Formats: sequence, structure tokens, C-alpha cells
Amino acid sequence: MSDHVILTADDHRDLRIRTDRAADMGDAVMTCITVPSEFRRVQTHYPILFQLDSARDSFTALAMFGFEPGENLFLTDAGWDARYRPLAIDSQPFLVGRGAGDVRQVHIDMASPRIAHGIGGGEGVRVFDDTGRPTPYLERVADQLRALDTDYVASADFFAALRRYDLLEPLTMDVTLDDGSKNRLVGYHVIDEDRLAALDPAAVADLHTAGHLMPIFMALASLGAIGDLVARKNRRMARG
Repeated sequence: MSDHVILTADDHRDLRIRTDRAADMGDAVMTCITVPSEFRRVQTHYPILFQLDSARDSFTALAMFGFEPGENLFLTDAGWDARYRPLAIDSQPFLVGRGAGDVRQVHIDMASPRIAHGIGGGEGVRVFDDTGRPTPYLERVADQLRALDTDYVASADFFAALRRYDLLEPLTMDVTLDDGSKNRLVGYHVIDEDRLAALDPAAVADLHTAGHLMPIFMALASLGAIGDLVARKNRRMARG
């Protein structure tokens, strides 16, 4: 169960965070949220899929790490096997909270396995220094949270444009592995490449002016990473 609290120097002066990457650190996840501003970096390694929340009638972008719940094919004995980790993963166990007047605050999940115990042993990275000032680590995380929060809110315009031009189509994909087993991807959407190619010049100009065209192309390009993900799955299954 999560335990979210406001991060303060008074309450968390000696707090340390474990930054190693492993399943028992909470990294064994199939997907995580991503935002259009990081699609260029995400697509280098991970497929980008879109998921509809029917209750809210809204879409979320996801970076894909595996084919089934709890599977992260980028986790190895040596850590996370990719040069870039999405903001939503890399900033854990911190998150953005809202205070009075909708002011953004840095919160932390004190129930996270990343919270280092045995403070005197020096395990983990310090969040505040001896004077109570944020360490470079915390400053970097704060920048990540700011970008993630700002861009998540801004992504509403991106998805509105995709829906306005009917550029999202449901994805159903059967992946056959080397041992003959199959994984089926359902419940996601991707960019409809044919509809995108058929847009008139005015629509393309509208998407470009709004800054949506680049993330659209990055999301399309990311689908090429599915083949790499299949190869990772096959290698893992071959090793038993």
C-alpha cells in the first residue's frame, strides 16, 4: 500500500533512495506512462502505445517493456538494459502532489522499496545534504517531475488533435515466439498510418503548428521496437 507524504527537509533530512534497478525495486512492470515531449527518446528503445480510459473517455500514452503484466524485458542481472528510462520510471519513488491553490509539491512514497533503511550504513543516495539543501540527485528528480507533470497536462491537446483527425486505431497483435507460444496485445491503440498519410495539407499544417506532428511520427517509429522486444522475450525464454 502506498504512503504518499510531502517531501520536506525537516522530515526527510537523512532520507536515502536506492537507485539500483531490479524487480524487487518495483521495476517489474509491463508499461509506464510517457508523454509526447519524450517520445523521441522513448522510441529509441520502447514501443509507444495508447490506452483509452473508458470511464474518463481519455487516452494515455504508454512505453511498453513486456508482453504480460509484471514483465519487464529490459531488466537484467546487471540492471536496466537501455540508455534511457521514461520519466515516470526514472523519477520513482517521487511524484507530484497538489497543495493549496493547486501549487505543485514534491511528494514521496514512503512505502516504496526504494526507501533505503539503515541510514548509518550509507546505503542509497541522499535527498538532502547536511544543511538541508536538495542534493543534485533531488534537483534532477524535481526537474523530471516538473517536466512529467507539465507535459502530461499538455498532452490533452495532443490527444484531442489525434481524435479530431481520427488518427487512432485499435491494435490487436499476435506475437509468436520461438517456442511456438503466443502473446496477444489487445486493449491498445496506435497511430493510423493510412489516415495520417491521407490528411490534407491544412490538417498537416495544423498538427505541425501545434507541435503534434513530431510526436506522432515518433510514436509510429517506435512500433519498430516491437521486434526487439520479441527478441528479448525469446532470449529470456531460451535461458529458462
